[in-house]
Amino acid sequence: MELEFDWINPPFDLKKTFLPREVQESFEDPFSLRLAPDASAFGGQARYFCLGKTLEGKGVLSIYRTNGKFARVICARPFSEEETHFYERKKEQNL
Repeated sequence: MELEFDWINPPFDLKKTFLPREVQESFEDPFSLRLAPDASAFGGQARYFCLGKTLEGKGVLSIYRTNGKFARVICARPFSEEETHFYERKKEQNL
């Protein structure tokens, strides 16, 4: 099942980070990693993380919430150096 995205009044400036289509592409990346936080501070808020790449190869870290059908992206930013390494390592493990 494919997620639909809620882009109405996002809580961050899309012009300074990524276009909505780029964020959506990162979720569609076949090697994307979707993670649930293990820290109790995040667990009660039902926030999740997605590390994926756009079609142009840009690394995107998104924090989002979902009800299983709709996703609301709370924050999206470029990968840090450590996140790039983590993503590439997990990608290699899955090949």
